[in-house]
Amino acid sequence: MATKPKRPYLLRALYQWAVDSDLTPYVLIDAEVPGVAVPSEYVEDGKIVLNLSPAAVRNLVMDDEAVACDSRFGGRPFALYLPMASLRA
Repeated sequence: MATKPKRPYLLRALYQWAVDSDLTPYVLIDAEVPGVAVPSEYVEDGKIVLNLSPAAVRNLVMDDEAVACDSRFGGRPFALYLPMASLRA
């Protein structure tokens, strides 16, 4: 029996801890991983840092495959899609 990946569980736990502790949950994303949907104008050196706090995003979903949510960049709405493999920190 194959074990489940730890990354999604650790991400959800750290996210909940940060929010419960009134901290801002940031993630570092490798924007060059296939399937990543982020606004390219904010990507620097193939990476982007995102604020995933409840005040910054809507409809946040963290499942075993990816993080998805709606956000705004420069007042423009954007649907983020972050495969688990793209999370660096």
